[in-house]
Amino acid sequence: MSMIPFNKPYLTGKEVHYIYQAVSSGKISGDGMFTKKCHQFFETNSGFRKCLLTTSCTDALEMAAILLNIQPGDEVIMPSFTFVSTANAFVLRGAKILFADSNGLNPNLDAAQIEPLITPKTRAIVVVHYAGIACDMDPIMELAAKRGLKVVEDAAQAIDAYYKGRPLGSIGHLAAFSFHETKNVQCGEGGMLVINDESYVHRAEIIREKGTNRSAFFRGETDKYGWVDMGSSFLPSEVTAAFLYAQLENLKEIQLKRKQIWEKYDEAFKGLERAGKIQLPHLPGYATNNAHMYYINCRDLDDRSALIAHLKAQGILAVFHYLSLHRSPFYKDKHDGGELPYSDSYTDRLLRLPLYFELTGEEQNKVIDTILNYFAAKS
Repeated sequence: MSMIPFNKPYLTGKEVHYIYQAVSSGKISGDGMFTKKCHQFFETNSGFRKCLLTTSCTDALEMAAILLNIQPGDEVIMPSFTFVSTANAFVLRGAKILFADSNGLNPNLDAAQIEPLITPKTRAIVVVHYAGIACDMDPIMELAAKRGLKVVEDAAQAIDAYYKGRPLGSIGHLAAFSFHETKNVQCGEGGMLVINDESYVHRAEIIREKGTNRSAFFRGETDKYGWVDMGSSFLPSEVTAAFLYAQLENLKEIQLKRKQIWEKYDEAFKGLERAGKIQLPHLPGYATNNAHMYYINCRDLDDRSALIAHLKAQGILAVFHYLSLHRSPFYKDKHDGGELPYSDSYTDRLLRLPLYFELTGEEQNKVIDTILNYFAAKS
């Protein structure tokens, strides 16, 4: 019995061709022709002020923390239900993380919980658009403006997703995207920093180029370049950018197929939700669906564990994440002790189902039927 995987990276067919072009050009160290094409794609189609490809979303978040000049003792507010990179980027600068709970309808942070966490030491709010579904950004941006805080969008899962008609990643002062192989468009490992605040553009280029003004030098803006700030080697090679550009050219096709798969799952499981057996993803009226993932919430941890085992026995791989960061071995003793019941609930209940471009109708039907039969047998 062959296993239906949780994820399978999709190849458009152009990746190798573009990689060959990049290698043949003799410029493969980064910021060449394909990097510029990727930047232009997002700046033109999404209206981002400035885009900089990075080797990962983690790197983009670390750049954001440096740009915001986060210092030891500063405080940063973010959700507990997120990937470790969201917090690590700021912990590396010495920040204390204050975790906000998710809301009861989806794993995104509850915007109403942010203001009580703000202290004189707070410097930034980091929002995570879980599953590509937008957080409620207007009240968050209004609060940040009132309290003099910066907002970073962790948009790792949020390509081609919108909030009230605005692309996610275009609203906060800074944003970070992921092109890991599990994302809608991918290049194996890759990411992007988006700079929407003009005041950060110049320094972002310097930080990305190891703290040098190398980018300005190659544009002819200075007659020599040297070490002018802190930084690291955050830019990817042209091979990575060439691979990514082949994906971006096919974004509409990829999204159409993923949304069809998502909607088929959602329609198939509505009866289970009405019967109170699972909870389906909630899409607020202000958000769009980019079909990054399809998940269900089981009733409890035991129910989820049993369903995972049942699916695996039938040759289907379904996975869970995240473990609440405030309860992690690294941070539990640093957490302020506040209870985050919704975050903990998603930790125990959320289950992600296979969703990738090449998932066939027959394979998806098997996933659906296996889950429906599981719950029917329990009735």
